[in-house]
Amino acid sequence: MTEIYLDSAATSLHKPPQVARAVAEAICTAGNAARGAHGASMAASRTVYDTRCLAARLLGCPRPDHVAFTANSTMALNMAICGLLSPGDHAISTDLEHNSVLRPLYALQQQGMGLSFLPADGNGRLDYDALEGLFRPNTRAVVCTHASNVTGDMPDIPRIAALAHAHGALLILDASQTAGAVPLDMTALGADVLCFTGHKSLLGPQGTGGLCIRPGVELRPLLRGGSGVHSFDPDQPAAYPTRLEAGTLNSHGLAGLHAALEYLLAEGVENLYAREHALMRRFYLGVRAIPGVRVYGDFSAPCRAAIVSLNIRDLDSGEVSDALLQGWGIATRPGAHCAPRLHRALGTERQGIVRFSFSPFNTPQEIDTAVRAVADLAR
Repeated sequence: MTEIYLDSAATSLHKPPQVARAVAEAICTAGNAARGAHGASMAASRTVYDTRCLAARLLGCPRPDHVAFTANSTMALNMAICGLLSPGDHAISTDLEHNSVLRPLYALQQQGMGLSFLPADGNGRLDYDALEGLFRPNTRAVVCTHASNVTGDMPDIPRIAALAHAHGALLILDASQTAGAVPLDMTALGADVLCFTGHKSLLGPQGTGGLCIRPGVELRPLLRGGSGVHSFDPDQPAAYPTRLEAGTLNSHGLAGLHAALEYLLAEGVENLYAREHALMRRFYLGVRAIPGVRVYGDFSAPCRAAIVSLNIRDLDSGEVSDALLQGWGIATRPGAHCAPRLHRALGTERQGIVRFSFSPFNTPQEIDTAVRAVADLAR
């Protein structure tokens, strides 16, 4: 049975073939970027720099040297949160967040930092009217996802950014689910730091990611070590991106990310989004009225991540996901999705949720098979 992969919110399985080719070529040709002037080192350096330029262009970062690469968005978020916030500060986040945001914030809270959350209701909707009252004189940052990895709902980021800036706070945006999936311009959105991963909708390899930093925003380095420059200086180099890139970069993975970014820019993120969105809507319209099925999230919004999450009566989400795989070869993601606050708000702590997430490489026939599978299980 050929597997139908509907778990792209976890990682993109189907990628442009040039991504794999670029990784294979780099493994055989790339030296250590910024660690010499010989051909292999210079080849790696050029790939890294060109990838910065492509990422800046795709994500609306004003300067390529303000794109710093990491292993994933978890590392990027830790760098942003721990690089901006201190125990004497106050931060605001939301009930939609992933543990990549929550756990660094909780660790700082244990050290004395104030922390408040914008609540979500039983349908996962944020109470924007409550946001104004959460700010304090020492509020340093708002940390918010660009799209929930559970429901696909996208918060009103311009509204949140405007309120944060009016109070002298910065906005750290988690674009793990949206970078490459929706047209995204961090400057237009008002994000001061944008964190992304390469292995989801950017269609790159695992082990790649990064953060885009608005000029004028200063992050303390999370890691310190070799950088290839200023070797006799006891401090980490101050200039971006070296400030945040201690140690050897994943040049092989970044070569694959470079190929993926070229693909996205050539195809047009808006065109790929339209394709994904159509598949998501096809599935949603097919399952929403099935007796015993509950779908989570707001599907009236004009823009959302290509995610449909549901439960079938009181069946455990893991049981449903396993039945989909065993009976129809459909790969989905059950459970809590590393988003405990949202599951508490939705009342799905014990049951979890079955998440279907789509890519531009899925087909209408696969979607129709998934709809029939949900209907059969509901019966």
